[in-house]
Amino acid sequence: MSTVTPPTDAGWWRDAVIYQVYVRSFADGNGDGIGDLAGVRAHLGYLKALGIDAIWFNPWYPSPLADGGYDVQDYRDIDPRFGTLDEAEQLIAEALELGIRTIIDIVPNHISDQHEWFRQALAAGPGSAARERFWFHPGRGENGDEMPTDWVSSFQGDTWTRTTNPDGTPGDWYLHLFTPEQPDLNWNHPDVRREHEDILRFWFDRGVAGVRIDSAALPVKDPAFPSLPVGTIAPGTHPHLDRDELHDIYRSWRAVADEYEGERVLVGEVWLDDAERFARYLRPDEMHTAFNFDFMTRPWSAQAMRASITRTLAEHAPVGAPATWVLSNHDITRPATRYGRADSSFAFDRKRFGTPTDAERGQRRARAAALLTAALPGSLYIYQGDELGLPEVELPREVIQDPMHYRSGGVDPGRDGCRVPLPWAGSTTPYGFGGEPWLPQPDGWAPFTVEAEDADAASTLNLYRRAIALRRSAQDLTAGALEWLELGADVIAFRRGDDFVSITNLGATPVPLPAHHEVLLSSAPLDAALPPDSTAWLALRAAPEHSAGVKQ
Repeated sequence: MSTVTPPTDAGWWRDAVIYQVYVRSFADGNGDGIGDLAGVRAHLGYLKALGIDAIWFNPWYPSPLADGGYDVQDYRDIDPRFGTLDEAEQLIAEALELGIRTIIDIVPNHISDQHEWFRQALAAGPGSAARERFWFHPGRGENGDEMPTDWVSSFQGDTWTRTTNPDGTPGDWYLHLFTPEQPDLNWNHPDVRREHEDILRFWFDRGVAGVRIDSAALPVKDPAFPSLPVGTIAPGTHPHLDRDELHDIYRSWRAVADEYEGERVLVGEVWLDDAERFARYLRPDEMHTAFNFDFMTRPWSAQAMRASITRTLAEHAPVGAPATWVLSNHDITRPATRYGRADSSFAFDRKRFGTPTDAERGQRRARAAALLTAALPGSLYIYQGDELGLPEVELPREVIQDPMHYRSGGVDPGRDGCRVPLPWAGSTTPYGFGGEPWLPQPDGWAPFTVEAEDADAASTLNLYRRAIALRRSAQDLTAGALEWLELGADVIAFRRGDDFVSITNLGATPVPLPAHHEVLLSSAPLDAALPPDSTAWLALRAAPEHSAGVKQ
């Protein structure tokens, strides 16, 4: 086993730039059309040049891929399609040599139906100890033919699947808030708690700097299995969301993380509307940070985005946790497409085939949003390909693999459109990715390749590189508080520290720039005013830390 310790930089995660790698689609090192760890290792130099502080890997464990790897079969190994455990250890060490930490995904709510525990549970039969690690339950109705609850799946469709007894008769049902291939774990069972703490240690021992906790508000269930309440659900009373018992789990995880040197962090995927309930996960003895989904789903509107920024900072302030800023991820329509639509907000239940978008407007807004988020206080997440301005791909139905598509009856196009493999070089598919990609790349992606954008000083890639470099070099962007500036109803403008100002024009007419010493960076060409759908970073007066400023 390779043992490496991340450097001890106190609070490194508070303003880190973290790059999300969806391994299947990043780079293919062996030519089989599937991204792998060899592909990531070959491109660590690219990530170093981008300027990131850490990589967050989506699940890289052995998995039947019923849900893109979030159906984990074995947490202590690497899916052979991606490589080996030894390669993962080498990757962690090589990235650290470049100053890049590694964050991995843990999925506490469920495992794969091919996991050893679930296979044992099915084989052992009703009433067995092996089944107590899950939620097996008799059905309702005279013959037990009805599902035990009316709970709603996160992927649409049913939340219970009925088993078959060894003698061929219908048996108990088991709970799965996602697909039937992802049985939910019973977190009241000591084996479940002990196993996950051991998994954390397994990876921390190998130098991992943190874990991202998938569906972090879902693992604990009400064992009485009540029906979903009608109307408003009182905080803490939902039968399978945001239950108070969760906090004891994450306190124990934090205690494990704190055993290690190098500040190992916990990052929660917490979708909650209640600000006070959300903040509870970020208390000093629980998670370090949590994803900010509210901002990511807001439309291209100064009022909506500013309200989200204000709310986010207010949510985090009572517990002293840094905010996180992200424009997309492996589940969300890419910003270059989303921001070009008439409805530029995001909601899973509104995704449909054939939704028109203005590609040029989407690109302008995505670039502007990239600078806006990079200027906000807290940590910044970048989903692979957004730094290239990649658009969402509407895939033919016959190649879609995402269960969200099938469980919607084919209405929802699913999430595969943002998971299409990255273009690295060349003029035709596979654009330097490797073998024939597992999801087809569209024609016309040559301008989006890393090769093409690297050579173009005005490209989105080079915009991201400059923005990240300025985040690191400008003291006001690392330590300065945010102070709002009032420059119009369609403008988001704020000062950080004494010298730095960010201005985003979300309106339809140019906005005059305030008095300034230097334009540090802009998402679009400037004259005396800031064009619509653009952001500019300004230095109010000359200072040594601004010497890296670049006009664009």
